Amino acid sequence: MASGNNGDLASTWASIQQGVDIILYRFEEGLDYKKYMALYTTIYDYCTSLKMHPSQSTGSNVMHQKGANLMGADLYKKLKDYLKEHLEALLKDRDQNEALLVFYTKQWAKYTRAGTYIHHSFKYLNRHWVKREIDEGHKNIYDINTLALVSWRDHLFMTVQAQIMDAVLTLIEKQRNGETIEQSLIKNVVDSFVALGLEENDSTKATLDIYKQYFESPFISATEAYYTSESKTFLAENSVTDYMKRAEKRLEEEDSRVQMYLHESSKKPLISKCETVLIKEHTTVIQDEFQTLLNQDQVDDLKRMYSLLSRVPDSLDKLRVIFEAHVRKQGNAAVEKVYEAAKNAETNEGEKGEGEDEEEEKPKPKKKGAKPAPNAEIAVDAKIYVEALLEVHTKYNELVHNAFRGEAGFVSSLDKACKEFVNRNKVCGSGSSKSPELLAKFCDSLLRKTSKVSDDREVEEILNNIMTVFKYVEDKDVFQKFYSKFLAKRLVNQASASDDAEASMISKLKEACGFEYTSKLQRMFTDISLSKDLNDTFKDQMVKTHEKEDVLDFSIFVLNSSSWPFQFSASGFNIPEDLVKTYERFQGFYQSKHSGRKLNWHFLYSKGELKANYCKGSKTGYTYQVSNFQMGVLLQYNTALSYSWEDLLASTGLSPETLGSAMSTLVKAKVLIIAGEGKLGSAKSTYNLNLDFKSKKVRINFNIPGKSEAKAETDDTHKTIEEDRKLLIQAAIVRIMKTRKVLKAQILMTEVLNQLSTRFKPKVSDVKKCIDILLEKEYIERKEDDKDTFSYLA
Repeated sequence: MASGNNGDLASTWASIQQGVDIILYRFEEGLDYKKYMALYTTIYDYCTSLKMHPSQSTGSNVMHQKGANLMGADLYKKLKDYLKEHLEALLKDRDQNEALLVFYTKQWAKYTRAGTYIHHSFKYLNRHWVKREIDEGHKNIYDINTLALVSWRDHLFMTVQAQIMDAVLTLIEKQRNGETIEQSLIKNVVDSFVALGLEENDSTKATLDIYKQYFESPFISATEAYYTSESKTFLAENSVTDYMKRAEKRLEEEDSRVQMYLHESSKKPLISKCETVLIKEHTTVIQDEFQTLLNQDQVDDLKRMYSLLSRVPDSLDKLRVIFEAHVRKQGNAAVEKVYEAAKNAETNEGEKGEGEDEEEEKPKPKKKGAKPAPNAEIAVDAKIYVEALLEVHTKYNELVHNAFRGEAGFVSSLDKACKEFVNRNKVCGSGSSKSPELLAKFCDSLLRKTSKVSDDREVEEILNNIMTVFKYVEDKDVFQKFYSKFLAKRLVNQASASDDAEASMISKLKEACGFEYTSKLQRMFTDISLSKDLNDTFKDQMVKTHEKEDVLDFSIFVLNSSSWPFQFSASGFNIPEDLVKTYERFQGFYQSKHSGRKLNWHFLYSKGELKANYCKGSKTGYTYQVSNFQMGVLLQYNTALSYSWEDLLASTGLSPETLGSAMSTLVKAKVLIIAGEGKLGSAKSTYNLNLDFKSKKVRINFNIPGKSEAKAETDDTHKTIEEDRKLLIQAAIVRIMKTRKVLKAQILMTEVLNQLSTRFKPKVSDVKKCIDILLEKEYIERKEDDKDTFSYLA
């Protein structure tokens, strides 16, 4: 072993080299502890044997006099030269029959393991001389382990890296073509490229420069070339749907490739390049298939298309436009089917009725090419209509969530399409008020006792579906008016199937439109509850103050006129003598409790039951369920069996139209038989009580409004809506002008439309008319110097 003088460098290195040779070439023989310590001691003794001369000192370096001297540089250079020679010899002596990747990965594994042991053997040199050199900023000085890697990079890697990458890319292409390869070879190569990335200015820091330059860059270029060729060939020979499956599979494979043997930093550039080549460059071809997939309801392929195109910026925009148009078309088609079915049913019913009423007058054959009157309104079943709307929405809502992952853009397209076909379709005609009207009718049929749906959970589910359609309705004020009318009738006629269902619907409406929208609806229930208490109190008082048999089975609803949709009109109805006492007693009772209030009696909405014992064909008699007006007519027949039209007009006090409407059902059911001219409402006709009246039912309901009455009521409701809208528009204009004081006409128009859009969609012409009304009323004025600007008049 060296004794530690200048002449000992050669012999010392010869001793050290023996240990390094064992580590590099004969590691399998083993470097036992004794040999390892001998190697470590030799290096230590050499580094500490000579004292630094003063001339070699730099500054105050006394601390180094007992540490490593400058002779450490000799050992560092010896080792550096030795590693270079070793690596050059490896390349020179390589067995050419051995595959390059096998040789490279095998030698890399041996070399890096040896480098670790050599590093530990030179620990003293690392800790003192190397550290000092690095601290003083000397370039190209590394710890021994890093020196080994730098040597590999400079003397072996740079020589074979191009060949290595060719071999690696060949293996990867084979794998892409479906062949089985030894993935560990690529993994080991990648690890070596990563390990060789060293920060030149700080050997303690690693970089990916070598990996990025010599592996990732050629790998990405080869990937681009491979998939460019494959995608063009595949698309030319296969369908777009098959291509999408192929592209999806390829993207999954490349993602897995990163996990298998690439560095994780390559994932983003690799997948990005694959997306460009496989999807972006074929975006138009893929987009053009979208309509076909929609037409054929190919959900899996639509899901795949969305998944692929969502990777490319802005490529979904075209799909959203196509989707919106498709849903709108499907919605309109569904409504048109409902319309045509209703139209055919109405035509068949009309022809059948003609034949039954007058056999001698057969329907005249229609002229070839004849079309129905353009203004004729077809009576569409509300349930069928709403279910048709819901079916389209449900189908495409599921598609949006299943195929398009509920993406906001497709949700918006669905909403736009649904809003369009819900408010503008064949049934709606030129307006947008038919949908809310039919929706309200569907609610009414569902919430009535006569509803075929009795399960609470099913009712709740249908109510939720109704709210789905309601969300798209533009004229929410129309729905409110009709719903209010129907609810009022259900409450007054005690026809609601469930109080819980009624409350649930109002709660949903309140959540959707706010408290103001449902405030009157909720007050209706309050009035009904108070009326029940009022009836109980009145009945108790009648029992106490009058003979029991003198008290009719009588109940009444006292309703706040501001909350209920009933329009009061004095009918001139003469209350029958049988009801006068009860009527007067309640008047007195109520006035005693609430002095100063006025009761307006709505006989039009009143009803009752009459016991009919006159029929010859019935031993037990019948119970007639009738309106108050019908009751007023029938009770006349307690004193006579026949009356003229003029007699009935005089005795009931009704107008001819109202009396005719009340009697039409009685005449049609043959409770009354027309004599004389035989035409209802004729001054020359008389009406006889039919003593031979028969019915299979014991309780018979005659209080059924005719189609003409229902239509008249609907028309009245629409007129009320129009009047309410005028007031709402005027209120909005005043509210805006009061806040802004001065405003341009166009801005005022825009703000009015925005404010009222949650209740209905005002027509620009209606807003202009309301502005003119407010100008006349001097709420606002035009500025003299600018006629297009309005000022608020306080």
